Amino acid sequence: MTANKDKETGSERISEAEYAVMEALWQRSPQTAAEVCDTVCEERGWSMPTVKTLLSRLVAKGALATEPDGRRFLYTPLLERHTYVGGESKRLVQRLFGGRAAPLFAQLAENEALTEEDIAEIERLLREMKK
Repeated sequence: MTANKDKETGSERISEAEYAVMEALWQRSPQTAAEVCDTVCEERGWSMPTVKTLLSRLVAKGALATEPDGRRFLYTPLLERHTYVGGESKRLVQRLFGGRAAPLFAQLAENEALTEEDIAEIERLLREMKK
């Protein structure tokens, strides 16, 4: 089995479950495993051992740093959210739309997945890019 490495960060890709843990830590950090569990366990039906496993995987992948705090550890993201989301967005567009963003927007529009607010925001971003 080969590791699925992120070309931009050099770290291994993050699974959906690991992403939920990262989101909790991006919102507030550092946190203990118990604090992360308070945020994600009930919503996802997870237990503390599940969270600890995910935290260990993220540390091994280089996405989190740990710091001893008495008998527990504090976890802090080493990977910034905008960097991760940017890389995932590029991979999505590359994989599904051959690297072109226009077909992505066309697909979203055809499936009525864009609100009026989304369209206004896209138009604003496009105007800024043209400057």
